[in-house]
Amino acid sequence: MSDTLVVNEIYLSLQGESTFAGLPCIFIRLTACDLRCSYCDTAYAFTEGEKKPLRDVQAEVHRLAAAFATPVGQTSGLPVSGASGPAVKRLPLVELTGGEPLLQKNSLPLMQALCDDGFTVLLETSGAHDIAPVDSRVRRIMDLKCPGSGEAARNRWENLPHLKRTDEIKFVITTREDYEWAKARIAEHQLDSICPLLFSWAHPLAPEQKGKSLKKLPPGQTPISRQELAEQIIADALPVRFQAQLHKVIWAPAQRGV
Repeated sequence: MSDTLVVNEIYLSLQGESTFAGLPCIFIRLTACDLRCSYCDTAYAFTEGEKKPLRDVQAEVHRLAAAFATPVGQTSGLPVSGASGPAVKRLPLVELTGGEPLLQKNSLPLMQALCDDGFTVLLETSGAHDIAPVDSRVRRIMDLKCPGSGEAARNRWENLPHLKRTDEIKFVITTREDYEWAKARIAEHQLDSICPLLFSWAHPLAPEQKGKSLKKLPPGQTPISRQELAEQIIADALPVRFQAQLHKVIWAPAQRGV
């Protein structure tokens, strides 16, 4: 692989979100995003990054994964469950995130190569770009942007028919209006029949995370607390998974590389 990617950071941590939350995961954060969501906590990835050959990115993943050389279940005899598809057979997971990974076309051959290497590969994507070209083995975690993001007009609804049971749809909830919007979209498109659904509470940004280019929360919306969101999900019996960002519970919310 002689092509390149612009990479913001590569690091080993625990997966903080999705149905894979809590499992060891190597994160490949790519540079650039064409959205400016009001709650974005990685605005530093809009422009910061270094061009790297794909082979170097792949080599760094293998270096970080070296300590996990024993296949999952070899010592315990038990697989690690993740999502609604096959069990994870190798740790750590590998996730491409951003920024928006699909802005860089060379993310596609990298994901294919990592799947060929036996990794369970996750893709975090905004939902604004075509997911069809992504290798079918990749677990696609696709956002549907709520009004509070300021980017709801960018949702690419044409992606819905491409989703599989092993994919996931994520709604980031900032306000009560976001909650009602997400609830209505679930019913309208019968999303719970497609794949797992995630409701993620938008953690308030630290001062140093508030990028000047981020969209403002639309006027007239009512903020919702983490507890209120959880209680509303229960009251409405929604078929969704409430998720907290575990890395922000374990480490400082603005800390990088975790």
